[in-house]
Amino acid sequence: MKKLFVYYSLNGSGDAVAEYLSQNGYDTRKVITEKPMPKSFFLQIMKGGFAAGIGKKEKLSGFDPDLSGYDEVVIGSPVWNGRISPPVNTVISSLDLTGKDVSFILYAGGGEAPKAVEKLSALFPGAPVTVLKEPKKYPEELEKLKL
Repeated sequence: MKKLFVYYSLNGSGDAVAEYLSQNGYDTRKVITEKPMPKSFFLQIMKGGFAAGIGKKEKLSGFDPDLSGYDEVVIGSPVWNGRISPPVNTVISSLDLTGKDVSFILYAGGGEAPKAVEKLSALFPGAPVTVLKEPKKYPEELEKLKL
């Protein structure tokens, strides 16, 4: 069974999850935006949080939506303003997940993301959603992943 982790990472938490999953048999595919986020953390919060709050999508650079050959797809997103990130909104709307085992990994500063979990549960009933608290800072959070 071939497994893929598609993810966005701004500050390294998604990369930490990707490294962990790659050591456990997953292929990884990082999403890159056409326009980079501002360098300032304050501006990242303002821009990203607002965009996430209104469900905005972000243009991606070189994104390959082809999932042929994969049985399991895990999608990873940071949580901004309690919601999934705009790049991952684009990923979700771009992928044909028909017939795939789908799950989600969210990485949140506070370790909780009820609005994001609620949205994903509505869009993908029955798909598992795991929320990790800053896995780059707290690597022990990766132990919550059921592989």
